[in-house]
Amino acid sequence: MNVSVIIPVLNEEESIGKVIHDIPKNLVQEIIVVDNGCTDNTVEIAQNHGAKVISEPRKGYGSACLAGVAAVQNADIVVFIDGDYSDDPTQLPLLIQPIQENRADFVIGTRKPLEKGALLPQAQFGNKLATILIRTFYGVKYTDLGPFRAIRQSQLTALDMQDRTYGWTVEMQVKAAKMGMRVQEIPVSYRKRIGKSKISGTLIGSIRAGVKILTTIFRWGILR
Repeated sequence: MNVSVIIPVLNEEESIGKVIHDIPKNLVQEIIVVDNGCTDNTVEIAQNHGAKVISEPRKGYGSACLAGVAAVQNADIVVFIDGDYSDDPTQLPLLIQPIQENRADFVIGTRKPLEKGALLPQAQFGNKLATILIRTFYGVKYTDLGPFRAIRQSQLTALDMQDRTYGWTVEMQVKAAKMGMRVQEIPVSYRKRIGKSKISGTLIGSIRAGVKILTTIFRWGILR
C-alpha cells in the first residue's frame, strides 16, 4: 500500500531534519512538508533531506494539514506527524500495520511520555477533558488526541475535513466516531519537543486551543 507522510511545520529548523531522517523510507512513497509561514531554514533543510515542500500561507495547523492532503499523490494511507521530533518517526510501521492488515481504517498514536515535561500539564488536562466529552457525546472511548496518526486515504476523503486551526485532530476523531469507522489506538513514545510549542507553550495558545477543541466537539455532536 502506498504511504504518504504529511508534516506541517512552522519554524522547525532544529528538528525537521531529524524527523525526515528517521521516517522508514522503505515504507513511504512520499514525504510532504507543509511550510505554514516559516521564517527560518526549515524549508531548505527539508528539501535537502529529500522531502517535497509545499507552501500554505494561511495560518493554522488545520490549514497546513489540508494543504498537505491536497498535495498527496496516489496514496492508500496518509500519515500525519509533527515536525518537532516529539513523536518517534521510526514507529510509523506500528500505525500503518493495522490498516495494511485490514484491521482498522484509522490509527491514532497514543502518546506515552518518555520523560518529565514531554506532555505539559495543560495539554494533559485538555486531552483528558476532550476524551471524556467525546465519550459522552459519541459513545466512543478515545484516550488521546495525539497528532501522530495514520488513516486510509478513502476514509480521509469521506471525513470531509474542514477545520483550519487547533480543532483538526479532534474533528477527525469525532467524525470517525459518527461514521462508525474502525479505529485503533497504538501506544507510541513521546518526548520533549525540540523548540517551543506554538500552542501549549504559551498561556494564550493553550486557552485558544482548548476553546477550539471544545467547540469542535460540541459542534459536531450537537449541531450536526
